Amino acid sequence: MSSTPRFRQGAGRLCLDFIRTLRHRGSPDVVEELPDAGALSAWVRQCGPCAAGGGADAARARELREAVYVLITAARAGRLPDARSIALVNQAAVHPVPVPRLTSAGRLDWRAEDPVRATLALVARDALDLVTSPSLTRVRDCAGPTCGALFLDISRPGNRRWCSMGTCGNRAKKETLRGRTA
Repeated sequence: MSSTPRFRQGAGRLCLDFIRTLRHRGSPDVVEELPDAGALSAWVRQCGPCAAGGGADAARARELREAVYVLITAARAGRLPDARSIALVNQAAVHPVPVPRLTSAGRLDWRAEDPVRATLALVARDALDLVTSPSLTRVRDCAGPTCGALFLDISRPGNRRWCSMGTCGNRAKKETLRGRTA
């Protein structure tokens, strides 16, 4: 098994990491990272607090992802999203979330009857919190021309440009260097 994470993380909020599962959003190179239940379960295992299990409905998760994206982009533009997006996020948020417990070995363990649904409830609740918090003003679009990712800029000056220096930022630096040496 590879130790390299399958999904990109580090956007600063769980809901922003979740919407990154449609990679290169808005570009001709768009990549769907949640094509099926197996991929959704893998995302939950990597990004959620508890191990995936139970029924994973990838189509419903993709609907939620797009509703979260609409909710965030509308809020950033100072407008209300469509009623369907609001309803989808609210419906997902109502489900029980993972519950912490201390194991006999002294480690924190997270449990949920349906880990996928519980993790998606966390995503929905995080999105609702983000669009109603002052942090919304710190959500940025990645400056990568084909990236399409959103991220929370927690840098002190508030001028971060890239969703990740390891990917988009590094790519931009290489392009700049190539331009200087050409």
